[in-house]
Amino acid sequence: MPIRLEPIKKDNWRKAIKLQVADDQKGFVAPNYYSIIEASYEPESLKSCAAYDGDEMVGYTMYGYDADSNPRQYWIVRLMVSQNQQGKGYGRMIMHQVMNDLKQQPGCDTIYISFAPENDTARALYSKLGFVDTGRVEDGETVYKLEI
Repeated sequence: MPIRLEPIKKDNWRKAIKLQVADDQKGFVAPNYYSIIEASYEPESLKSCAAYDGDEMVGYTMYGYDADSNPRQYWIVRLMVSQNQQGKGYGRMIMHQVMNDLKQQPGCDTIYISFAPENDTARALYSKLGFVDTGRVEDGETVYKLEI
């Protein structure tokens, strides 16, 4: 069954904030509650979504554009797969859904993503999806991009 993304709303936010990554990954991604709060204050530019396989929530993502950039830059700001769902290909499936959504946005010709330099799993996933290193580091994170 394909992954589907559902906006974070009144009926699913509590479950989304309970999703956790493995202990050794906690320094790599902000807690979901932080991302949900961030997106709630920037709803015109950020989408906050739970990822489902059937009825089961398996992950979380936040993406959109940087409201302060000109020209507009599109970003995948957060991606996480619940610790008990890792290794099943959900990260790749969520990324495909997000990338497809962003490609439909007006003026989206490049998608950016950043990650902790020591997160080899993220580096491998993003590279397999066609993202390349920009050579930039922002807030201590390596920035990759995908040209559309």
